[in-house]
Amino acid sequence: MLRTLTLLVACCFWLVSDGHAEELSSSIKTNLDLITTQPGQIDDFIQHEIDFSVIVTPPYHCKVLKVWLPIPQDDDAQKISARTISTFPMKVTPQINTEPVYGNKFAYFEFHNPKGAQIIRHRFTAKVGTTVWNVDPAKVHKIESWPAYFTPYLKPQAVIDDTAFQQTLATIVPKKLAAGNDLIQVMDWINTNLEYDHSQASLKADANHALSFMRGHCSDFHGLCSTIGRKLGHPTRVAYGLSLYPKNSPSHCKLEAFLPPYGWVSFDLSETQKLIGKIQTDQSLSDSLKAELVSKAQNRMHQGFRENSWLAVTRGTDYQLVPKAIQPVRVVRTIYAEADGQVLQDPDPANASQREFSWMTSHAYKSDKPLTLPFKDYKTLLP
Repeated sequence: MLRTLTLLVACCFWLVSDGHAEELSSSIKTNLDLITTQPGQIDDFIQHEIDFSVIVTPPYHCKVLKVWLPIPQDDDAQKISARTISTFPMKVTPQINTEPVYGNKFAYFEFHNPKGAQIIRHRFTAKVGTTVWNVDPAKVHKIESWPAYFTPYLKPQAVIDDTAFQQTLATIVPKKLAAGNDLIQVMDWINTNLEYDHSQASLKADANHALSFMRGHCSDFHGLCSTIGRKLGHPTRVAYGLSLYPKNSPSHCKLEAFLPPYGWVSFDLSETQKLIGKIQTDQSLSDSLKAELVSKAQNRMHQGFRENSWLAVTRGTDYQLVPKAIQPVRVVRTIYAEADGQVLQDPDPANASQREFSWMTSHAYKSDKPLTLPFKDYKTLLP
């Protein structure tokens, strides 16, 4: 069922700030192909009680510790309620601000003369559904002129060696394809050629890192796919969020692409690659069943899929926080922090060789019904 202009404005909630509403309205009127969308099918909602803390360790004799904590917001597949934020041992009341490029919301804290680690505790309820888009590549519209508010999603990350990048792009998409098929070809190339590796990860959705090392974690898979997708004319973004089940590193990102008439569609390359690897090495499966499961996993990725055990928190790359940090951020995974004007580097708790952390997360989740993990249990691919 097609939705009207009102729905598209809602779908673009993460696209624009309130200050761009007038531009959004006038732009859509001149781009009729974007007025209607076929939203993803959302069902199987689960209510999660989330208790999420970040323990930040400032340097000795730190004068000012600044922390920006991203705040998840409502969208079609998730609804947030019963939010409380507290700090320990220092009591700090945060400012709540929205950055103007993508509309990400942050709680901002300043700890003056902190003595030891500071804990920020964020508790809330999230009702999250599973979304299936069933994208048909043949039905994806080619848009020649996008409205101005899509500009941040169409600017590729600058690449160090543009000649090598163009050669790689020509290898991936050697001839012009339909608007939906070219992005599928990019996703398949990345999953064939990149190796998932936490010990050699950028943590920054960095296409240059992915191309240089041909390895990384979810951020590098989706950062590279986002950059190539933009080169092909698709608005794309990296969406960071939380995996709502126990794991060392709770943060996980996905790729989102705006594909008319479907709107923003979610894809998970790295988790699909890991799932396929698990299927292929399972000695209990017959060769025919392996082939069937691999095909189903690939098709699910191609068609767009977002599970109810993942919560979107931030979207977009390369933006300035509010109040301003000393530099724009590439992405925000769990928090962004500065101590006396110096950036506290992102930790990777899933990197077995890392021993020192500027901060660490502590998290617990309680769901109102049993939680299925579609990227862990490949049996969910079967009827």
